[in-house]
Amino acid sequence: MNLSFFSDKITAALAQQRYGEAPEALYEPIRYIMALGGKRIRPLLTLLGAHLFTDDLDPIIKPALGTEVFHNFTLLHDDIMDQAPLRRGQPTVHEKWNANVAILSGDVMLVRAYELFLDVQPELLATVLRKFSQTAAEVCEGQQWDMNFETNEQVSIPQYLDMIRLKTAVLLGFCLELGALLGGASPEAADHLRQFGTDIGLAFQLRDDLLDVYGDAATFGKRVGGDIVSDKKTFLLLTAQAQADAAQRATLARHIGQPLADADAKVQAVRAIYDELNIRPQTESLINQYFQDALQHLERVPVAAGRKEPLRQLALQLMERES
Repeated sequence: MNLSFFSDKITAALAQQRYGEAPEALYEPIRYIMALGGKRIRPLLTLLGAHLFTDDLDPIIKPALGTEVFHNFTLLHDDIMDQAPLRRGQPTVHEKWNANVAILSGDVMLVRAYELFLDVQPELLATVLRKFSQTAAEVCEGQQWDMNFETNEQVSIPQYLDMIRLKTAVLLGFCLELGALLGGASPEAADHLRQFGTDIGLAFQLRDDLLDVYGDAATFGKRVGGDIVSDKKTFLLLTAQAQADAAQRATLARHIGQPLADADAKVQAVRAIYDELNIRPQTESLINQYFQDALQHLERVPVAAGRKEPLRQLALQLMERES
């Protein structure tokens, strides 16, 4: 069974999903952002987690959609905070309508996400909602830490890794744990899948950091070097600042946090420091470490190897992506 089987189920279910009708100004933005596409990784992980333990995926569909609606809610509000003009190549909701509409539509999306969990079997409902609420709070914590880091002069590498764990990775872990629990997994097996998803999420975000600096502009989907231009504190920058000698620190100080005169020159100068310090292979090594840790957790899930293959395929795709 290949990944398209699961992806097609998600696409079909999303096409049938209704969020509300009136007032149009409230619900049209929701339909708009949900139609922008994306990889649909979170509901896919939910179905794949369930598939390890059951062939009956129909009861898992609505909770899986709940993870996608919640994810898009966070994107809608994040775009307001970041003042982002584009999302997946199209105008963001607050640009196409306005910030007030985007806030209110996002609020409804969070409500609808919770509603999609209500079809969970009664004996698991309280557990699922408690875990989802905890994950949702952690995602918000990660976003707040990310905003704090924009003005904090000192950010450690462990602090950064914990921020991306909260902002990105814990939701991936929850999606797999959710699917496993709904599929009938033991708490221990579900926990291994949660840790698998969290480690994959950390590797995924670090790869995104790496691609921002070293990716191919033709396939990356956004400006290469954008994190450098915006002075974003990534694993690459924090590692370079920690390892730089006096001359390299001086070069970084001339470019990071200073008024932007020439974006291309800034990217080239900072990337040159990264190259001198071998930041790329260090980042690749940490990505691989998280990926191997994830595979070890998957190995400990007590189901046949064939059942795990679609999940392993997806993990490999995420690690090998160029965009």
